[in-house]
Amino acid sequence: MNLSDCHNFQNFRELARRRLPRPIFHYIDGAADDEVTYRRNTQSFEQVDLVPNVLGGVADIDMSVTVFGRKLAMPLYCAPTALQRLFHHDGERAVARAAQKFGTMFGVSSLGTVSVEEIGSMIDTPKMFQFYFHKDRGLNDSMLERARSANFDVLALTVDTITGGNRERDKRTGFTSPPRLTPSSLLSFALHPRWALNYFTHPKFDLPHLSTHVREGSNVAMSIGDYFAKMLDQSMNWKDAEKLSAQWNGHFALKGVMSAADARRAVDIGCTGIMVSNHGGRQLDGSRAPFDQLAEIVDAVGDKIDVICEGGIQRGTHVVKALSLGAKACSGGRMYLYALAAAGQPGVERALEQYRSEIERAMKLMGVNSVSELNRGNLRFR
Repeated sequence: MNLSDCHNFQNFRELARRRLPRPIFHYIDGAADDEVTYRRNTQSFEQVDLVPNVLGGVADIDMSVTVFGRKLAMPLYCAPTALQRLFHHDGERAVARAAQKFGTMFGVSSLGTVSVEEIGSMIDTPKMFQFYFHKDRGLNDSMLERARSANFDVLALTVDTITGGNRERDKRTGFTSPPRLTPSSLLSFALHPRWALNYFTHPKFDLPHLSTHVREGSNVAMSIGDYFAKMLDQSMNWKDAEKLSAQWNGHFALKGVMSAADARRAVDIGCTGIMVSNHGGRQLDGSRAPFDQLAEIVDAVGDKIDVICEGGIQRGTHVVKALSLGAKACSGGRMYLYALAAAGQPGVERALEQYRSEIERAMKLMGVNSVSELNRGNLRFR
């Protein structure tokens, strides 16, 4: 199986499975507890039907959207995700270049493996920095100032990781960051020589936003669940978020909002957007799917801030359904991470091209010329 055989989300997933050592693949692929919410995130889109109109004169399609004051050429962007150089040696560099090629936004995580300074100098597409609120206040201040100096457009505070989710696949495979060498992991690395060669012959794995302040995750092997539980500040509250918003003094979002009440509070503390997200089902299993909560949250705050639907998106029609409910745009992680693991930058570009083509095709078949024409009249719930 090669990149040319990848025509959809599941194809990229299968190629990534073949190319990654077992612990690393299951880190991307896994979720919390019984992974019920992970499955629901995609299944929720399947409970809604599209109702197309015809004879709309759809030769020219405008799928651009304005999010956080920046125009995106397509209504889907690459959400920030951690540890990308574990999946492919180019990591965030590959995703950043691909996002720029398609005129969409790219997010960099606090647990990213390429610095905001390098990404900021590399691309001029809109950029988001995902902020994890650490116990170490000096680290928090450092990350904020570095993102500001690198001219990032949006600071997104992740609010759904107050403790680590129970990711049982990681426990079974022994996944850590950086990878811990054990007999089992060494065997898995040996069975994937291309990955191993690239990992061990390229610059040493590092988390450049953290390594100046803490050793965990860069030099001391630790699971992501343990990192969240031990390193993040579990006392973080609304006052902390409001203070961070004021300190940033720019476009500020909360990532991981799932209730209308929290969405309203986000408006009150000065947010300009929220990501309706459950962290890809990796935190609280049994929670609602973002798409199922979307209408309620849009009705509460959609006229005041940008509402992003994040989670479970595997097709362009999923994006069209979310936009029809009132989301300003959609975002996702696995949708490009499998492609990154499968083939680096060419893989991410192929995935984004497929999503772009699927969204355009779906809009034409729905009989609309622009995203603004999509509305709830396009949908019927089963």
